[in-house]
Amino acid sequence: MNTHQDTILFRVTSKSLKYFLLMLFGFAIVYSLSHALGVLHFIPVLIYVLQHLFVPLGMILLCLTTVTVLFESLR
Repeated sequence: MNTHQDTILFRVTSKSLKYFLLMLFGFAIVYSLSHALGVLHFIPVLIYVLQHLFVPLGMILLCLTTVTVLFESLR
């Protein structure tokens, strides 16, 4: 196996991390726009989604990144 090729695990982890960070950036834009436009009743919904969706996804991605780093360092 060529050591310069990315593994499937590395590609999945990097794409997942990219889309997770893009989703967080999108939620930050929605939060700031809703706060600036005075739609304050929408903010608790965003916070609920962040707590119940993004925290577990972030923990899963953190574990997946750790496994990828360990696997790549052993390879």
